[in-house]
Amino acid sequence: MKWKKLLALALGLCLSAGALAGCGNDTAGKGSGEKVLTIGDTTFNSSNEEPDINPHNSYAGWACIRYGVGETLIKYSDNMEIQPWLADKWENVDPLTWKFTLRDDVTFSSGRKMDAAAVKQCFEHLIANNKRAAQDLKIASMEANGQELIIRTKEPKPALLNYLGDPYGCIIDVDAGFDKGLVAGTGPYIATDMKTDDHLVLKKNDKYWGGTPKLDKITIRTITDGNTLANALQSGEVQAAYGMAYESYPLFRNDKYTISQISTSRCFFGKMNFDADSVCADPAVRQAISMGIDKENFVTKLLDGNGFPANGVFPEGPAFGGDKVKAEKFDPEGAKKVLEAAGWVDKDGDGIREKNGKKLVVKWLTYPSRQELPLLAESAQATLKDIGIQVEVNSTADHNQVIKDSKAWDVYAMANVQAPTGDPEYWFTVFATSTATKNQGKYHNAKLDELEAKMSQEFDPAKRAQLALEMQQVILDDHAFVFCSFLKMSMIAKANVKNYTSHACDYYQITADLDVE
Repeated sequence: MKWKKLLALALGLCLSAGALAGCGNDTAGKGSGEKVLTIGDTTFNSSNEEPDINPHNSYAGWACIRYGVGETLIKYSDNMEIQPWLADKWENVDPLTWKFTLRDDVTFSSGRKMDAAAVKQCFEHLIANNKRAAQDLKIASMEANGQELIIRTKEPKPALLNYLGDPYGCIIDVDAGFDKGLVAGTGPYIATDMKTDDHLVLKKNDKYWGGTPKLDKITIRTITDGNTLANALQSGEVQAAYGMAYESYPLFRNDKYTISQISTSRCFFGKMNFDADSVCADPAVRQAISMGIDKENFVTKLLDGNGFPANGVFPEGPAFGGDKVKAEKFDPEGAKKVLEAAGWVDKDGDGIREKNGKKLVVKWLTYPSRQELPLLAESAQATLKDIGIQVEVNSTADHNQVIKDSKAWDVYAMANVQAPTGDPEYWFTVFATSTATKNQGKYHNAKLDELEAKMSQEFDPAKRAQLALEMQQVILDDHAFVFCSFLKMSMIAKANVKNYTSHACDYYQITADLDVE
């Protein structure tokens, strides 16, 4: 497989210049004396719920913060510790009240001063337009006085600081509007032009509070095909890349390029469909799927070692303890016994089990913009076939629409940063609790909901970590999800591109220090 991939890249190299004409190249801007950079990105698209850079729109805040347009009150270190950013300091006055002191030297790219009134207005618009943010933050009221913002929550929110660092928390000037999905933020770059699923153009913010950005212009090109992205970087049509297929990495392991890599909580995992019409409504089928996926082989051969097998929801570590929970191991023979005991047998000898006249066919939904998700589907298809399960793969950019039809899928495999706020509560309230915003599989466990209710009001970090362990075990015992691998996230650039750096939270790609020598 790998040699075919490299051959395709070599043959495709001569075609990339034509395919990406107008995308920018190494010589762009040289005649004008400007410093410019073009970055290819497989993930900036509507399929990933990033149709624009408005942080109040779905998950578009990821593009806003990654591309240096927006900033949040707090940020995360690479140890996922909370640090000041647009907020100088804060105080948890009582369980319901938080007082923030904002920086006094920040101006939006619109020219408006960032004060508490502007931040209050931003958050009011956010919670009115983003269901996930409203559910996370639970803001009851806010009070603005100069550079002091007081937030009062409807209930105790121990993780409020963590949530405020989520990309949806980018502080933008609401008065400047949202024309064509563009916003006025506080970051080092200003968005001037955008076309969904195609490109974003940025110019430097000369009045950036953090110092003058080193580049004059940056273009983000949406390139969802891994071969095309690799070819574009080799040819110079782009000078940096995010989301490169791991099997292309050998092409860039030389002194012409730099690779910035860091371990993250981004995980490839599958959620099961509990709808009554789904084969995954059967606990035995869910357990067999969990036992029938070869995580080690996937990481070693298909990810080329750029990750590590997943056990629970989170990686190992004191805050999350993914190494301390008990998950199913790869056990094909054990999976066969589970299915046999549940009445799934191959009576007609075609290799696929059936029960009550129904074939054991699993509809596997995934998408191609994360380059290895289709490979995971192929791997699961092969190993599950060995235990008598037929897997029908639907890898489509239209996955966000397909998943709305509960009869169109049984397993939905996706990539997600499991702890982007540095706190475990985020994942459960997005994917697993009864009211989770992305619980399309209709999973429900009363004990999990009870544990989440406790976590939502628990301020002690050690107790939160213990609750996270218990909550992981609940969903693992139900085989409601199967966690396959955590990823090492990487960004690749020409050797003359400086400070294009990966971070554990998977944000902060474009900063004022990003440069081309």
